[in-house]
Amino acid sequence: MRLLCVLLLVCLACCSASRSRDWAHHGAPMFADLTVREMKAVRAYLHGIPELELTDARSKTLKKNSILLMELHLPRKHEALRALDRGQAKPQRQARVIVQFGNLTKPNITEYIVSPLPSPNTHEVKTFKGNKPILFESRPITAAEYEHITDILTKITTKVHKLLFETTGGFSFTNCSDRCLTFSDIAPRGLGPGERRTWIMLQKFVEGYFIHPVGFEILINHQDLDPENWTVEKVWYNSMYFDSVEELVEKYESGGVEKIKLPDHDDNDLYSTYIPRGQRNTPTNIHGPKLVEPQGPRYHVDRNFVEYAGWSFAYRVRSSAGLQVFDLRFNGERIAYEISLQEAIAFYAGDTPAAMQTKYIDAGWAMGTSTYELAPGIDCPEIATFVDLYHYFDTDKPVHHKNALCIFEMTTAMPLRRHFNSNFQGGYNFYGGLDSTVLVLRTTSTVYNYDYIWDFLFYQNGVVEVKVSATGYIHATFFTPNGLHYGTKVYNYVLGNLHTHLIHYKVDLDIAGRENSFETMDLKFVNFTNPWSPDHFVVQSKLHRTEHKTERSAAFRFGKKFPRYVHFNNPNERNKWGHKKSYRIQFNSHAHSVLPRGWREENGISWSRYPLAVTRHKDSEATSSSIYAQNDPWEPVVSFEDYIRNNEDIVNQDLVAWVTVGFLHVPHSEDIPNTATPGNAVGFFLRPFNFFDEDPSVASRSTVIVRPGKDNKLKVQRWTPEVIGHCVTDKPFFYNGTYAGV
Repeated sequence: MRLLCVLLLVCLACCSASRSRDWAHHGAPMFADLTVREMKAVRAYLHGIPELELTDARSKTLKKNSILLMELHLPRKHEALRALDRGQAKPQRQARVIVQFGNLTKPNITEYIVSPLPSPNTHEVKTFKGNKPILFESRPITAAEYEHITDILTKITTKVHKLLFETTGGFSFTNCSDRCLTFSDIAPRGLGPGERRTWIMLQKFVEGYFIHPVGFEILINHQDLDPENWTVEKVWYNSMYFDSVEELVEKYESGGVEKIKLPDHDDNDLYSTYIPRGQRNTPTNIHGPKLVEPQGPRYHVDRNFVEYAGWSFAYRVRSSAGLQVFDLRFNGERIAYEISLQEAIAFYAGDTPAAMQTKYIDAGWAMGTSTYELAPGIDCPEIATFVDLYHYFDTDKPVHHKNALCIFEMTTAMPLRRHFNSNFQGGYNFYGGLDSTVLVLRTTSTVYNYDYIWDFLFYQNGVVEVKVSATGYIHATFFTPNGLHYGTKVYNYVLGNLHTHLIHYKVDLDIAGRENSFETMDLKFVNFTNPWSPDHFVVQSKLHRTEHKTERSAAFRFGKKFPRYVHFNNPNERNKWGHKKSYRIQFNSHAHSVLPRGWREENGISWSRYPLAVTRHKDSEATSSSIYAQNDPWEPVVSFEDYIRNNEDIVNQDLVAWVTVGFLHVPHSEDIPNTATPGNAVGFFLRPFNFFDEDPSVASRSTVIVRPGKDNKLKVQRWTPEVIGHCVTDKPFFYNGTYAGV
């Protein structure tokens, strides 16, 4: 009878695990990005509504009504969980659509929820928490607006052609063949709500033009929807300000301003190029190490559903902000409902007007759409599974980004754990080791000059690592002596400007269920009489636990002491040893505040006040930022501070952790030509803390145990085949680099 009961329990456990897996697989499509078919259907539906008067987004006029962005609108959590936890029908798929109404007496931005997909027939207006209005001037800049900016720059640079030609040694903005000038535009576009004034700096249009400023910057007011009414408000040249282009030209000709003569360069010896130069330190006739899968992949991908070594999850790449993971489970138990990138900012300082105005808030540039092609063997191993992505932003048809996401398993070249058990007589009793392999989910965002590499890494012991690595070109401005207070001279007339990168994530943990609490743990010293030697005292550390009961208590400010352990636990579920099942967030970050609290643009990034804040889950608090924050950070549509202002109870509730990581970057000469990834990676770990009864990686059959045998014969115990030999791909390197409408 006892054996029968045991067999019945095993059978029930297997059935439960299988059912959990099937429901996770069943629910994953809820989180999948919009398909090409869905995007085209939504566009056709909205364009078929006469009163909207929609026209093509890419038409040059700014006085038009057009679709700006289209992406998946997530289902409400409780509706999604019915499908994920009970296998019930999935909620209808919906699209979030941003429409810019420029052809109205009072232009506005309106967001719609369009449903059901793939054959929409209804739409409703989407509002933000507190019904905050969206200023028309807060919209992201579009290709049409850039065309008009190019047109006005053509007129401006024609007036200062001689100055620019002499300054740069023969470069010009028009009629220039291979010696052209280009420009970079700076945001935010003004000093207060409702403005649309942009500082623009000119650069030599060569490979890596980001680090070739020419010392000419101009402030253009382009708020009016008729470009004929755009004006030049200020000009900056060689550390001097002018009220007009004409004033600069007059003073340049009369000797009232010191002239600049930039050093010429040879295209074959360009400091911003990737072409190798300098001493060669590795042989060029043999390859370095390669990652291989001797018997094929050990993970499984079915559209946006991924399984690996006990892990399963769904993913998407949100066009506005980027990579997200949903319904993350280990051995069938959900660890997190959502882990998602929310925002990335880079706030600069400098001496030129462009530098001092640069406060990039990258969702405002539709950061998620800048997921360009990944190169095999460089961006991802050749053996990776490459996935195409599709985006709809400032376009009239979906844009296809080939090989823009990759999934692969890799070895970390570091044991997950190991032990050499010495016999202290020149030998050993046993050696045990387990190699560490992880699954990596990766994509990139190239937001103008910077490249962010976004990673989720899944370890065999129930640990998740969320990481971003920064590379690409620094944002450089024209060197002035005073600029050394704000950065480093990295080349003749080039200043690498100091800046702080901050990245924000939403981490919706569901530890053994939705009813979670939040606890911090640190150490404090205790001093007591030594019980076995009463004439002495013992001083040692003691655990000090704090349960945080309100949102404000769980919002930790930068500059304040941060606890070393932060846990999310389920007060009602315990492991075999009586401890609350918990997961810990462990930081790898050097982040700090970028502006004083409440100072103008800081209001738009109020999440940046906190390395960690904990709130109760609300569907109305889905994101911490918005696509409008870049061009209206002063009165943001989404204010993270509103989420914790009501100071709700967070004991035994559905909790969300909001995590800020980042680093200060003071550019240096080694950032030429590019910022390298070593030392420029930050993120956090999700680590089980009494969630399991023991390390779950003991289930891995990759373990190797070695014991000494008689006559010096080894006893090797292993559960996977021994790998002998090697192999690499037989596919030649291929990279296309294009992305186009479909």
